[in-house]
Amino acid sequence: MNQFPQSLAEAVEQAKKAVTDAIADGYTRLQVELVLPEIPLQAQSLAIEFANLLVESYGSGVKVMFPDTGAAMLAKRDWGETTFQVTDMGGRFTPIDDQVSETDEIFILACPSAVEVERVERLCNLAGDRPVILLIPQLEDVAVVGIGLAARQLRERFISTLYSCYYIRPLEGASILRIHPSPWQIWLEKEEDYELAMELSSKPMGEELDRLLLQLTTPAGEEENSNSPIKKPGFLGSLQKFLKALSQ
Repeated sequence: MNQFPQSLAEAVEQAKKAVTDAIADGYTRLQVELVLPEIPLQAQSLAIEFANLLVESYGSGVKVMFPDTGAAMLAKRDWGETTFQVTDMGGRFTPIDDQVSETDEIFILACPSAVEVERVERLCNLAGDRPVILLIPQLEDVAVVGIGLAARQLRERFISTLYSCYYIRPLEGASILRIHPSPWQIWLEKEEDYELAMELSSKPMGEELDRLLLQLTTPAGEEENSNSPIKKPGFLGSLQKFLKALSQ
């Protein structure tokens, strides 16, 4: 049974195991999602953790890719000489095709955003059966908020092919957790810890998530109170305590 992580280090270890297990099970387009406001600032430190893990299996075939040249150069400076490759995802004058070679065996994309979504899709197509790991991707706006034909086609054509092997998102008084190969889970805050409340076959979102949280947190006998508002998920309350725990 899954345990709720008590620190960022513990969450990262869970995510690393989820990645290796998912790859062993044949998944190739993976997402590691730590949905926390401050986490993009730790993209570099998280990327090297996953790179060092995968070097054990793939050696110099590991390629870490950052959204832009500046971020890639900064990582190279901070990391020094590595046994894996470090580069960017291309740009205006450098197509992503030029950043992929036949010797690459696995790709780690550090914090790709909605701006890079077309390059991410192209990379996944170029990778073929080679695993691509989207590490703390910031594609939520594209996947959820985007409207119109182009956004719908993007979701159907590409976003829907990505597999969340690890996902954690704190809400107000609760948290969503998914660790491959387990189902999606909703955990409720209980004093100083979290308690598993529900397992689901798919990611709870939007109105469904509101309904489930209301169902789980409404005291017995109050379900029929039509004046009870749905408690919207937020980043207040338990979030501050959660982030404090993860930063220990």
